[in-house]
Order: sequence, then C-alpha cells, then structure tokens
Amino acid sequence: MWGWTGWIIAGVLGLACWPVAAHLRRLRRRKRLLDQPLSLRDQAILQGNVPLYRRLPEGLRRSLHGLIQVFLAEKRFIGCGGLEVTDEMRLTIAAQACMLLLNRPGRFFPKLRTIYLYPSAFVVRHARSDGLIETEDREVLAGESWHRGPVVLAWDEVRRTAADPRDGHNVVLHELAHQLDQEDGVVDGAPVLENRSSYRSWARVLGAEYAALRAADRARRPTVLDDYGATDPAEFFAVATEAFFEKPREMAGRHPELYEQLQAFYHLDPAAWNP
Repeated sequence: MWGWTGWIIAGVLGLACWPVAAHLRRLRRRKRLLDQPLSLRDQAILQGNVPLYRRLPEGLRRSLHGLIQVFLAEKRFIGCGGLEVTDEMRLTIAAQACMLLLNRPGRFFPKLRTIYLYPSAFVVRHARSDGLIETEDREVLAGESWHRGPVVLAWDEVRRTAADPRDGHNVVLHELAHQLDQEDGVVDGAPVLENRSSYRSWARVLGAEYAALRAADRARRPTVLDDYGATDPAEFFAVATEAFFEKPREMAGRHPELYEQLQAFYHLDPAAWNP
C-alpha cells in the first residue's frame, strides 16, 4: 500500500519528470522536422520572395529548410488590422528569421512565441509622465520586437525590404536580431556569446564601431551601416546584422573587425556566398 505519503512522493516525482519528458519530446520533434525538406512549391515561393535565399550555397539552403520547418511548427502567426495570414507570409518571414540560425544549432528564438502581422506600418502609443503631466507619443513602425515577448511586423515592409538583398535594410533580420540580443534578459547589443573571452573583443570592436557611426551620423557622412544604428547599442547590433547579411562585401572591406565579430557569432561568411 502506498498510503498518502507514497502518493505524494509519486506526484512530486511525476511533476519533476514532466519537464524533462516534454523537453525530450520537443527535441525528437525538432530532429524529425530538421530532416524534412521544403516542398518544391515552398522553394519556389522563397525563390520569388526572398532573393537572399538564392545567394545561399546549396548546403546552407538545405539546412535552412529544416530550420524553417521547426520555426513554422513552434511559432504562432496572428493577423492584425484585418490581415489574413497566409502560408506564403509565414514561409517568407520564417525563411528570413532562420537565416540568423544557420550554423547555430539548437537555438530557435526561445523567448519568441508569437508574431503579429499587420498589412502595413502600424501605430504604437507610448505614454510618458514627468510626475505632473502625462503625455502620449505616437510612433509609426514597420516592425517591433518586444522584450521577452512577441515580434510585430508590417507585411508590406517585409516584402519591400526583402526584395533588395543588397540595400542593407531588412525588417525581419532587424527585429529577429533583437530577439537574439534579448536572450540573456538584457537589451544591450551583446547577445549570448560562446565564451567569456568573446565579450571582451565584442565590446571593444562594437563599442568603437558604434562610436564611429554616431560621429558619422552627426557629421552626416554616409556609411555602410544605416544611421539608425546610432540610436543605441541594441539598434547598432540589429543594423549591423542587416548589413552583415545584405552588404557583406562592403562591411568586410570597410569594417573588417566588425565583420569578423559577426562572422564568429553567426558562424557564417556571407561575403563568400553567390553574388
């Protein structure tokens, strides 16, 4: 006879084992999905909607297919502003998001569960108070990444910024880079790196590059990086990620140390991909 004590112990053990069992099921599901290629129809959609996909070497392209399968299975898309989300929209966004996961096994934006999709730019209201007067700012955005929360995107901007893979602007890469930055709980332009020594060189190189971009912005000098990156270190990392994937040769030529830091982080060399 178990008795009450026995049942309580069994219940506690069951609760302790449940997260482990769920984790193992998730790993098995991911492994199965990672081995699944995309259909020819889906590949044709990516060929048309994501020109950056066409630049990928064949091996990375196959890896991307599996990552997309996992992303689509684990992330929820919700249409806003009357938008009906289609499979084409999900696939187009997932492909660009998963570019950031190539050669980085086991990481699938763990804090991201939901992607809200608007048909076009959306308005965000920010309330501010100085203790006496409360005001409300209205900001029109193409994308937003919430700390420990979802990503919000405008579909027309997703399509527009994906269409030119060499202009250094990509709203999906930008907002999902913020998700990588937020994984350690701090939004500071320093994502989770492989070891402690990496943070020293990361801070040195990106700190200097951020300061240089701020100086160029004040002097109105054009640079490889979008001047929005001069806003703060978090935006600098997101803007640098966009340029790394879309303007890799220019970055490698004019900002070699920055390129090397991002190359080590993403384990990719976009400058060597198909032109």
